[in-house]
Amino acid sequence: MYTFEDLKNIMETLRSENGCPWDRVQTHESMKKYLVEECAEVLEAIDHQDTENLCEELGDVLYQIMIHTEIEKEKGNFTIEDVIDGICQKMVRRHPGVFGGQDFPENGDHKMTWEEIKKQEREEKKKAAEKL
Repeated sequence: MYTFEDLKNIMETLRSENGCPWDRVQTHESMKKYLVEECAEVLEAIDHQDTENLCEELGDVLYQIMIHTEIEKEKGNFTIEDVIDGICQKMVRRHPGVFGGQDFPENGDHKMTWEEIKKQEREEKKKAAEKL
């Protein structure tokens, strides 16, 4: 069975000089329509409760994530590890009741909801950007 490391290596090979001519020339813009199509196919598989097809379509969405990430890695902007780190940080931060370390204070009689935490994060990002 292939691993995530294999997937990273395959993606890198596809985009390399000796890789696939089609994959090598793709850009974020050229791949947008495929991302939309693949997400629609995931939704269709869910609607039809077709778990076999869902597995395949989720793989196609993962390919989309990988190629967009590879494009940015080639530019020196970020890697798939950065994407993974970012989503892990977000999930932990937005689920303080599950992971502890409540960075966000309770708001009155309830813990902050996902949307409240998200709003606070946006406000903090905006303030940080204004300082630059």
